[in-house]
Amino acid sequence: MDLAYIPSPSTGVIDLGPIPLRGYAFCIIIGVFVAVWFGNKRWIARGGRAGTVADIAVWAVPFGLVGGRLYHVITDYQLYFSDGENWVDAFKIWQGGLGIWGAIALGAVGAWIGCRRRGIPLPAWADALAPGIAFAQAIGRWGNWFNQELYGKATDLPWALKISEGPNRVAGTYHPTFLYESLWCVGVALLVIWADRRFKLGHGRAFALYVAAYCTGRAWIEYMRVDEAHHILGLRLNVWTAVIVFVLAVTYIVISAKVRPGREEVVEPGAAEGVEDADEGSEAAEGAKDADSGSFPAPNPM
Repeated sequence: MDLAYIPSPSTGVIDLGPIPLRGYAFCIIIGVFVAVWFGNKRWIARGGRAGTVADIAVWAVPFGLVGGRLYHVITDYQLYFSDGENWVDAFKIWQGGLGIWGAIALGAVGAWIGCRRRGIPLPAWADALAPGIAFAQAIGRWGNWFNQELYGKATDLPWALKISEGPNRVAGTYHPTFLYESLWCVGVALLVIWADRRFKLGHGRAFALYVAAYCTGRAWIEYMRVDEAHHILGLRLNVWTAVIVFVLAVTYIVISAKVRPGREEVVEPGAAEGVEDADEGSEAAEGAKDADSGSFPAPNPM
């Protein structure tokens, strides 16, 4: 008898009148807002303008969603294009199915377009956004909880996830791999924040650290999952992807540190001048106010 477990929601949809609020989509949206909000704070701290992160995210997010869905559909094509399956379901993103690998890859393309339009170096923007992306993933993984998907092997641990009977799933208690990955992503975000402050990471190295750290956790979490997946040499496809991307990220960190040490001094051209102009405008306004009132500032003692 299971004395303790994590319950699954009876439904992933809440009807607000005629509007269905889907838990999976809600988690994705909240995650995006958190990533942009936190990335904006870090971008300003690096010397950029407020709002720039959101402007570029307008390009990155749609590209990322398309990339994430494409990766999922391509790697799990049998769910949509096999006999008896409806290929139209490939477009039903609200039912779950976003591959982080595709989301990051194509999202980077969208971010590159946005950065190029603003004259901003993509690596600097990616560094600012890196921990926010990890936080967004931590939130987004709870969408899998709403859909009762991507759980691990059967277990009777107190924190086991209880799954109800449904299409392509058997009732029981399983490892909550969505929770494991969510907590891991929070740890990755904190690691990047600490390392960035400690070592002044620049030129894309904070983002590369996020990628490497995420891949480390994703590799072992994949071993727990029991959902259908393609295997290569006995390993799940996503394990191979995590290993390859991890190696590429670490290689980038090592080479980048030698070729371009330190951190960018200017991340957004004209941002510093804009601040100075605003300060000068404020001083001029104060002077005009004093003149209108007939008073003048006291002389500065030598």
